[in-house]
Amino acid sequence: MSAEIESYSTERQIFKPGRNFQKRAIISGPQSWDAAIRKAEKNPEAFWETAARELLWRKPWKKALQWKPPFARWFVGGKLNVSENCLDRHLDGPRRHKVAVFWEGENGERRSYTYWQLHRETARFANVLKSLGVAKGDCVAIYLPTIPELAVAMLAASRIGAVHNVIFGGFSAEALKERILDAKAKVLVTADGGFRKGAVVALKACADEALKSCPGVAKVVVVKRCGTEVAWEPRRDVWWHEAMAAAGASCPPEALDSEHPLFILYTSGSTGKPKGILHTTGGYLTQVALTTKWIFDLKDADVFWCTADIGWITGHSYVVYGPLANGATLLMYEGAPLHPQPDRFWQIVERYGVTVFYTAPTAIRMFIRLGEKWPARHDLSSLRLLGTVGEPINPEAWRWYHRVIGAGRCPVVDTWWQTETGGIMISPLPGATALKPGSASRPFPGISADVVDRDGVPVPAGQGGYLVVKRPWPGMLRTIHGDPERYKSQYWSQIPGAYFTGDGARKDKDGYFWIMGRIDDVIKVSGHRLGTAEIESTLVAHAQVAEAAVVGRPDDVTGESIVAFVTLQSEYHPDAKLGETLKEYVAKNIGAIARPAEVRFTEALPKTRSGKIMRRLLREIASNGQVKGDVTTLEDFSVLARLREEE
Repeated sequence: MSAEIESYSTERQIFKPGRNFQKRAIISGPQSWDAAIRKAEKNPEAFWETAARELLWRKPWKKALQWKPPFARWFVGGKLNVSENCLDRHLDGPRRHKVAVFWEGENGERRSYTYWQLHRETARFANVLKSLGVAKGDCVAIYLPTIPELAVAMLAASRIGAVHNVIFGGFSAEALKERILDAKAKVLVTADGGFRKGAVVALKACADEALKSCPGVAKVVVVKRCGTEVAWEPRRDVWWHEAMAAAGASCPPEALDSEHPLFILYTSGSTGKPKGILHTTGGYLTQVALTTKWIFDLKDADVFWCTADIGWITGHSYVVYGPLANGATLLMYEGAPLHPQPDRFWQIVERYGVTVFYTAPTAIRMFIRLGEKWPARHDLSSLRLLGTVGEPINPEAWRWYHRVIGAGRCPVVDTWWQTETGGIMISPLPGATALKPGSASRPFPGISADVVDRDGVPVPAGQGGYLVVKRPWPGMLRTIHGDPERYKSQYWSQIPGAYFTGDGARKDKDGYFWIMGRIDDVIKVSGHRLGTAEIESTLVAHAQVAEAAVVGRPDDVTGESIVAFVTLQSEYHPDAKLGETLKEYVAKNIGAIARPAEVRFTEALPKTRSGKIMRRLLREIASNGQVKGDVTTLEDFSVLARLREEE
């Protein structure tokens, strides 16, 4: 972190909100957005207090913010319950019998729950947890596929003041063990298995292996999802359906302090000791509720589908808590996006009349590679708003998404945020913001973000630097579980007086932020610090390229050299001439300094099940042809084998 990141890309196309969309939007027109930002800048605490008052509080707070850097407490002295805000408060009006959750399993099974039904299921499981000895402050580990029981378990834990720790269903027994031990979980909720790409993922078997080293787990609740035979410990294991049948349907929600821990979530790709991000109750719910409402322009008639796995923060905030706090109808899907055919997502959009669709740029680029024929088979006219999350979206993918999936009429909200931030931090408001493909736009009102140099000084417009947040915000992590010193050193000691996001960015003359990727992904070539996202975006702009990932490898002359892994559109085939063409294309559009030393063609890139490209693995392959790091979150292990074969 010794120098600024150099930026060379430009994007001049602008998409203004459509007149009809703007007319009906919750935040309508640029004047409304500017007014909200000015109001929040003048008194950020008052802005967030106004948002918090939209929730149901058992006891009002005495002070909006208590800030003892780097530790924050929001809505000090206030009491509320997340489960009550997501369920109970919707039961006295027309939402009582509104569908809260549509769910579809990969195998075609379908279920739906009204708010009344979801409330009853949650109360029953809260009573199950109590019967198993779970009390306020205890940790409940949840290791499930994306099924309704996962949301029920989260809401039930929050109802009684237990802390939930959702562990991604793709993690190995070793990774599961580490997270259970670090969180000191008392009960584990799992399933016999889950469906993924037509196969059964054996969750109970992984859990049994992990629990050999977890003596603190007294009980295991098992959902019968697949009907497969599983090993059974009669004194420890409990079937979900049997426990629920014996439980009462009434469980009053606990009034909890605003700073009561809500959940621990371990960041993906962690090495060594797991890094458990701790989020609390009142501030977190305030931010996710407001950002869900404003950024997705959420209306009562909407069917909201965030495609993220609930094991990640996006699933916590924008599959479960944000939509339910707003009384929305949400959609959950268990399986892979291409199973049994590449139009599974579009089939689901058509079947349920999805109106708001929120997915990852990597998924969009995958759909681009498969061609327009798959979405063209389905009626996507119900869609009115699109969103992206997970990593920067390159302008070409943005335009394809807007044109093909959104039919040129759906705004695209490109959102930037992290596990640590709890909720969205930088994003357009679809009825108020002129959209620039590839830009996450401006900070959400009440968020003070900037691009600075190593000393914390703002850099000039157009220059790359370090993305920071200069003021506490309600949904921020409170600490790293069990390690406050690591929290201070990692997030609050890198840049003076600011939260260091770990991302590079630049800000243009209009104040729009362009995220340039992780600082760790910066490549230093002959003293120039180049962001990988910018080079990848340029490659994908080439007509024959569907997706690209760029990494650095050690070089005796330049320090590092650039290696590009490229996946082509389905109708094209790789050859040496195309490799040279792509190198020159990058040099022409960015500069000779960004010219890749090597272009490697591959049928697929290694990704997590949440859709993020695992660039760390590509760096290892580019550098030494081997992978030694943790690969437990990898979606398709055959991708690694093929990459090695291409060496």
